[in-house]
Amino acid sequence: MYIDWKSCARIGIAAFLLYLCITYWSVFADLFQNLLQAAIPLLLGCVLAYAINILMSFYEAHYFPRSPNSALIKSRRPVCMLAAFLTLAILLIFIVKLVIPELVSCIKLLAGQVPTAINNLLAWLETKNIVPENILASLQTVDWRAKAQQIITFLTSGISSVMGAAVSAAVSVFSGAVTLLLALIFSIYLLLGKEKLGSQFHRLMLRYVKPGIYVKMRYVLSVLNDSFHKYILGQCTEAVILGALCTAGMLVLNLPYATMTGAVIAFTALIPVAGAYIGAGIGAFMILTVSPVKAIIFLIFIVVLQQLEGNLIYPRVVGSSLGLPAIWVLTAVTLGGGLMGIPGMLLCVPLAAALYRLVKEDVNRSQTKECIKV
Repeated sequence: MYIDWKSCARIGIAAFLLYLCITYWSVFADLFQNLLQAAIPLLLGCVLAYAINILMSFYEAHYFPRSPNSALIKSRRPVCMLAAFLTLAILLIFIVKLVIPELVSCIKLLAGQVPTAINNLLAWLETKNIVPENILASLQTVDWRAKAQQIITFLTSGISSVMGAAVSAAVSVFSGAVTLLLALIFSIYLLLGKEKLGSQFHRLMLRYVKPGIYVKMRYVLSVLNDSFHKYILGQCTEAVILGALCTAGMLVLNLPYATMTGAVIAFTALIPVAGAYIGAGIGAFMILTVSPVKAIIFLIFIVVLQQLEGNLIYPRVVGSSLGLPAIWVLTAVTLGGGLMGIPGMLLCVPLAAALYRLVKEDVNRSQTKECIKV
């Protein structure tokens, strides 16, 4: 009887590794967590490189594409990569300059109005006899304006006087800066050598993976890339249009915080389904500190704008490029948000679109084969 010793050895090694994983699960879990923590800069670098590559490829397609000049050909990659990074940096600086100053002024305005609102609430409670008089008397003796000023002072300068908090904040900022710097450097290396890395990956797969499996792997990766590429382009374009329309409409209606609210709504619109509502809630709260009537007008305007965006803008800009029905978009957003928060919402929609496309094509292929047999 012929015995396949290679298969037996593979089964034995797999069983032994499974035994080790079960027996020392906590050790392997800690090791995996430490490796994942150490690889965070590399993972961020991959995400950044993928996003920047979309811009860089666009610039490369328009940077003297037909020029035979060798100097221009050699400079195409570094020049276009630098232009892509500068575009992203300018966009972030523009958003920060729009949002932060108006957010600070809104907080100061809100802090100034809180004491008056509390005094009015206490006066209303006194007329209704809901709260006992001794509690109302003690609350009315409190100088709420002074308390508000103390809170603002603590938030702006009090924390910095605490040595422990300052050291912790400095360590966190330094660690975050180092992580971002490493991610940026790694993304640059990936972008500069993406063709070489792709060729090396291709050669490795041909050497260690069966051709049939490798073909399927390449197809799955191409579907994932297509879904993420269309999702990023479509959502970014839609977010820019929605933010611009929101800002223009608020300026026409003479509503406060127009530029900041438009920037916030454009940023949150990157999140499917729930993003625009999150931005609308933030904008309504900010406007409420100025005028409740204008906040109601803003909410009515946002509802109208959302209908316009959902029925006209989104189908034309994004359309059915993802090929994912609305019910599965909502499912992906709900599950992704429950598992990983906002990053999960952003990640699960293109993943669900890719999975939906793969399953749909596989089902159609199997049905076609059955029809041919019949």
